[in-house]
Formats: sequence, structure tokens, C-alpha cells
Amino acid sequence: MANHNQVQGNHGHEGHDSHGGGHSGSMKSYVIGFILSIVLTIIPLVAVMNDLFNKQVTVVLILVMAIMQFAVQLIFFMHIRDEEKPRYNLMTLIFGLVILVTIVAGSIWIMNNNVVAG
Repeated sequence: MANHNQVQGNHGHEGHDSHGGGHSGSMKSYVIGFILSIVLTIIPLVAVMNDLFNKQVTVVLILVMAIMQFAVQLIFFMHIRDEEKPRYNLMTLIFGLVILVTIVAGSIWIMNNNVVAG
């Protein structure tokens, strides 16, 4: 009977984490996320180390893998899809991405249109 209560207690705790403030993922979710992260890191590494593509294709490949890596991190490790209403974390993330894109695009524009250095 103690065994049954212990098992039942563990299931109740898992349910609390998945619906409460903890939002902890399952081991399967973490392993899938880890494997995807490794694969998305190895693909551009192999492409660069073996000089498989020209410069433009390599840069695009690295950017695509980085975006996919970002999505894997959000979904499997930060549990962005498990978030309940209101989605403050998602709104904060989007605002941060807008600021990041603005800074990066502005920096690239300044570097490409700098009259003093040109």
C-alpha cells in the first residue's frame, strides 16, 4: 500500500509541475531537444570544416541552423508552448527580438554605409 501511495504521489507531483508554475519538461523532451541541438550544431560545423559550399550558401546555412537552434531552445528547454495566458514571456521575447534585429540591422547598415572608412 505504501508503494501505491508513493507512485500515486509522484504522478500528482508531475501533474502539478506541468500545470503549475514549474513547467518542467519530461526527460524525453529534454533528450529530443539535446539531440536536435547537437545535430543543428554539427551540420554547419561540418559544412565549414570541409568547405562544402561557397561563402554565401555557408552563411545562409549557418543562419538557418541558428534560427532552428533558437526554436529548439524555446520549445524544448524554455517550454514557450506550455505557457498559460497571459503570455508575458512570449511578448517579452518578441520585444527583445525586435530590439536585437534593430541593433544588428542598424550596425550592418552603419558598417556598409560608413563614408569615413570607405
